[in-house]
Amino acid sequence: MKTEAIHSLTSMFEGHAQLTESGIELWLARDLQYLLGYSEWRNLLKVVSKAKTTCEVSGHPTSKHFVDVNKMVGLGSGGSARLRTLC
Repeated sequence: MKTEAIHSLTSMFEGHAQLTESGIELWLARDLQYLLGYSEWRNLLKVVSKAKTTCEVSGHPTSKHFVDVNKMVGLGSGGSARLRTLC
């Protein structure tokens, strides 16, 4: 892969990083879904499930790497709904 492409991808992912109040950097899976080219959430969930299994098999607790979170999103009707995601 060309250096330019690597820098572009790195910037794109870093641009979607979020920081907690304590300074922990994280990415929401729903944001990564589109960056990784998954048009459907259920397809990304299959990959996340495999990643969790890999963590467990290698002796790393998934709780340190994957957290279920809820994100409020606006609805077309003007209301809002809680959207379940991972980070």
